[in-house]
Amino acid sequence: MFWILIASLAGACVTPLIARVMGRGAGLVVALLPLGLLAAFVSMAPVVERGWVRGQGIAWAPKLWLDFTLRLDGFSFLFCLLVTGIGSLVIIYAGGYLTERPKAERSRFFTLILLFLTAMLGTVLAENLLVLVLFWEATSILSFLLVGFDSRSARSRRAALMALQVTAFGGLALLAAVLMIGHELGTYSMAKAVEQADTLAASPWGSPIVACILIAAFTKSAQFPFHFWLPNAMQAPTPASAYLHSATMVKLGVYLLARFEPVFAATSWGRTVVVTVACLTMLLAAFQALRAENFKSALAYSTIASLGILVLLVGLDGPAATVAMVGFLMAHALYKAALFFCAGSVLHATGLYSLRSMGGLARFLPLTALACVGASLSMAGIPPFIGFISKEFLFEAQLESSWELVPLAIAVIVNAAMVGVAGVVTLRPFFLGRGKVQEVRHGESFSLVAPPLLLAVTGLVISLEPGWITRVALRPAVAAVYGRAVEVDIAVWHGVTPMLMLSVVVVGIGALIVRFWRPIHIRLRSRQWPETFAVERLWERSLRRLIYGSRAITAWVQHGDLRRYLLVVTLGVIALILWSVLAAGAFPRLPAIGDIRPAAAIVALIGLAGAIAAARATSLLAAMIATGLTGFCVAITFLMNGAPDLALTQFSVEALIVVLLTALLLAVPLASPATRSPAMRRSDAIVAACLGLLLFAGMLDMIANEHASIASAFYGRMSYVAAHGHNVVNVILVDFRGFDTLGETMVIAMAAVLARALMPRRSGTGATGGAQPVHFSLQIAGRPLGWLLLFASLVILWRGHDQPGGGFIGGLVAALSFALLSLAYGVDRSERALRARPLTLVAGGMLLTLASGLPGMLAGGSFLEQLWWQPGGWLPKLGTTLIFDIGVYLVVLGAILTFLFGLQREAAR
Repeated sequence: MFWILIASLAGACVTPLIARVMGRGAGLVVALLPLGLLAAFVSMAPVVERGWVRGQGIAWAPKLWLDFTLRLDGFSFLFCLLVTGIGSLVIIYAGGYLTERPKAERSRFFTLILLFLTAMLGTVLAENLLVLVLFWEATSILSFLLVGFDSRSARSRRAALMALQVTAFGGLALLAAVLMIGHELGTYSMAKAVEQADTLAASPWGSPIVACILIAAFTKSAQFPFHFWLPNAMQAPTPASAYLHSATMVKLGVYLLARFEPVFAATSWGRTVVVTVACLTMLLAAFQALRAENFKSALAYSTIASLGILVLLVGLDGPAATVAMVGFLMAHALYKAALFFCAGSVLHATGLYSLRSMGGLARFLPLTALACVGASLSMAGIPPFIGFISKEFLFEAQLESSWELVPLAIAVIVNAAMVGVAGVVTLRPFFLGRGKVQEVRHGESFSLVAPPLLLAVTGLVISLEPGWITRVALRPAVAAVYGRAVEVDIAVWHGVTPMLMLSVVVVGIGALIVRFWRPIHIRLRSRQWPETFAVERLWERSLRRLIYGSRAITAWVQHGDLRRYLLVVTLGVIALILWSVLAAGAFPRLPAIGDIRPAAAIVALIGLAGAIAAARATSLLAAMIATGLTGFCVAITFLMNGAPDLALTQFSVEALIVVLLTALLLAVPLASPATRSPAMRRSDAIVAACLGLLLFAGMLDMIANEHASIASAFYGRMSYVAAHGHNVVNVILVDFRGFDTLGETMVIAMAAVLARALMPRRSGTGATGGAQPVHFSLQIAGRPLGWLLLFASLVILWRGHDQPGGGFIGGLVAALSFALLSLAYGVDRSERALRARPLTLVAGGMLLTLASGLPGMLAGGSFLEQLWWQPGGWLPKLGTTLIFDIGVYLVVLGAILTFLFGLQREAAR
């Protein structure tokens, strides 16, 4: 399963490139990827058929309960079949539907669809809840890109943002639920969480966990009051609508509820909330479906009603409810995807959207009309289609549950409305109103006709020959959800039963709705029902007020006074230190003071003098020189106390700070304006002195702490034994505390990206990039000195694991070399010598740091567990730590150059 996901992800990035060189047939070729994935899952059918569960896991950070664990049981297997099977048909259909689009757009669409397919597979296969959240959020982001595919349309952008806002809100709720589950149970395993449902429900976190799970499911599956985003999402291209709203994204909420049904059922209110919300959603969606004029809007509201039925079935108790939920989930995916395909073909051929403006299209699109008839008969629950069987399952589940007749009555009304919608979306466009449409833009093609016809025929074949699908998919799915084996009997005729009578009543009422659709439709549209857009408007109004409030708070907090910023931060640090000391009752201890070393004392006094001079300087240039003096004194202190790594880092940082500030001083006045009164300067001095005294006391206490020497001795003793390195500092950074270093590297990378967004683009002032005139000696010596520093940085990088050096220090030295070149010859020339954009280096470095942790995980260890190869002889020892260090090297180099080049271009403007 792990390799299936990797193949899906890699194929999503590579396969759509075919669309750039092919025309109408691109969809047929790209569809080979999901078809191959479908075949891979079908090959696992014997395992699922026996009721077994296939698991696969890779350790990541076991002590934090983080592992990449996948689990294939009957329920996830059914979803995988739907996701890959319908996904392949969607891609085939998109190949014909997007033929008129530019090749780049077509390729982008295929990439997004395949990435979405991968995210769906990851979500339904994930056993670790954190992995599930990761893929869950990926589906939200990718659906945002698909809904807003036509980025030039204001409606598409609005719909995409609305869908992302609602589903991302649910994603945050799911993350909160997962974290609470991990805190309560000490594990992120979904199976263990479900097994301990009673424990979760009885815990203080039980109600918040259930509430967050329900919010996540309701937002994803468009349940009231979060239902409004789905009709707006119809702005997506029809192939995307068919995929997202039939078999994939909107079904994830149902998937989540079904998985955690034991958890919310263990509470006193869980089932009541689920059934109540489902009934409200069904009624509202049925009302809106009868009001809808747009072809796709009618299908969207009928989808919401169907999702309400699925949620209702999850909320009902008893095995029949689980059978009905699984059967209806499959049937709805088949006929609703086919109907969306038919709607897309009609819209693509006519350019019309309103059902009232269509008519007589069967003579232009006969095969599309045939597919629409088959799918609509299944949606209406007419035998022998699969929709009829799923509707009987629904009524059986309601009759056998412990609930009263209210949900049953609502289900009858809503299903009758769905029969009416099915009849209207078939008869109105294709068979009634002959003569309304005189011509169409194009006829039918294989790519546009084959997918809906195949889905309609599949729904018929399954109901007539249900043996294989029942054996390998439906029965295992029911067992996986319900917890034990349940008989699933798919048959068109069960005799004269109460379920059959209810189906007859539903079809009869639906037929009356079809017959009198026009007056019903006009009457409903003439009434301004309060709910019509109330929730949507309330959501958008709340977001606007949130934005206005955020702007007001930002204007109050981000006032632009740097002194006040520093004062607040400094006072906050002082208060935090004092509070922690007083709360712990542990006051600073004095270490044993040895003999005073004259050399160290002189260096410290020089550094102190530099700090005082910097604080009193009125010129920015003088402050920069004094600050640099203090920094170099700190570096010398490190060197005198046996810390060459820290000294080398400090020297490099101080040199780079001088270069960066030099570039900054070219754009700002050298003289510091007198903006502070003597009283302000005194208060600032008092605050700074207090912070300095507290930090000094903390350092004394740290030196007096014996545990620090114990930790130092441990790292010194285990440095070579556990990590094959003599340089303890570098070993700690890339091995013992590699995860911390990875996080810090990510922070540096994000800072570089943000800096690039804020700083100017290319200056356009010529080859020098607007460089200021420099001294002749710098232009003469800049190139050889720069290349010498670059070579030295590579040496520092290579030797870092055993001698002073490493990726961070090497990156600083390399940045210093290019900084020297940019000062001497200009930014553009320096960037050409770099042969890459700084952000490209940052991206490549982050990929390397992340990739360096994979070999250890694939070998059975945890993420960032380093592997070593020691061939012996003249060959040096090699390890994945070198890859990690190279990644850090590139990130540091790219980040610093992003700042430097941006500042120099800003100075040249």
